[in-house]
Amino acid sequence: MTVATPASNGASNTSRSAAPRPAQRPNSALELIRTADRAEGAPAVAHESAATPQAHPTEASGFSPEQLAALAAPLDRANVRQREQGRGRVSYLEGWQVIAEANRIFGFDGWQRQTIAVRCVSQAERAIGRDQKHGWGVTYTARVRVTVTAGGLPPLIREGSGAGHGIDVDLGQAHESALKEAETDAMKRALMTFGNPFGLALYDKQQRQVSTAGGQGEGPQRPAVQRPSASRSTPIAPAPSAASPAQDHTPTPVPAPSASLDPGLAPLAAETIQHLHNILRSLPRPLLESLTRAFRKRFQVPDAAVTIADRVSQKCHHDWIEAFLVSHCEVRSAEQHREVRSAEQHKGGTA
Repeated sequence: MTVATPASNGASNTSRSAAPRPAQRPNSALELIRTADRAEGAPAVAHESAATPQAHPTEASGFSPEQLAALAAPLDRANVRQREQGRGRVSYLEGWQVIAEANRIFGFDGWQRQTIAVRCVSQAERAIGRDQKHGWGVTYTARVRVTVTAGGLPPLIREGSGAGHGIDVDLGQAHESALKEAETDAMKRALMTFGNPFGLALYDKQQRQVSTAGGQGEGPQRPAVQRPSASRSTPIAPAPSAASPAQDHTPTPVPAPSASLDPGLAPLAAETIQHLHNILRSLPRPLLESLTRAFRKRFQVPDAAVTIADRVSQKCHHDWIEAFLVSHCEVRSAEQHREVRSAEQHKGGTA
């Protein structure tokens, strides 16, 4: 592109090349949110400026400002778990927690997952436990595709690979544990690409995008959460007055936050508990036994407890059972699909 430079008499002189415009990079999630905030607080502009068509700040991704804020927020440390691995400890998110976050941010009907590949890569006999009982060790690998729909735009597709290991005296149980763990691991790796709430912050060794105990992170702040009115009426010690030097300046102790502020510890309604009991009673016996064993292990139910029915009382129990059943249904669907394909291949070979 050339631009003509006018002379003093009005004639144009030799042209010179105009400097190329720098390429514009797409706005980040935080910039989109800040643009939306400035647009809401800015005064009305002239009619000519208002008539100029402008793209909505969230059209680039299709996510709403609330969704963008949730995706950009630091990971809540209360959701992080740790386990021993090798000579150190590893931070991770549980599968049910990742599913709950996806439901919260994308909506129950805004995302789906699909197991596109699963393979048993190892099966061997091994000794288990201190008693060195004869058992099995099984390892699966899986690949899961996550599809997210936002704002009526083409779906966002992410994929992740994972592995799972099952150790049990029963070979079938070892296969079940390994398969479920592999699919869950692959799903978490696929969702991790969407941001901190799905575990991306844990890949930073310094965990700078993981909130502290007070809920504050070094990165973007988590959106404010409405707390019960009792938590906002905590008494504060009055400031010491200069006119009363003999006054005791010991600050009034502030009570520690109640555990009930954790959403996962919220009690379930009686109708919800009864509904869960009905669902559990309707499950096939093998599935019910598998769920019961996993529930006892997850929530550390003592062996002396005859049943887990009276232990299902909090929201975290409801979410865990829901995630377990969803995972089992998808695993069963994948197994049936493989059985159908195997039968068709066998039928084609004998024809």
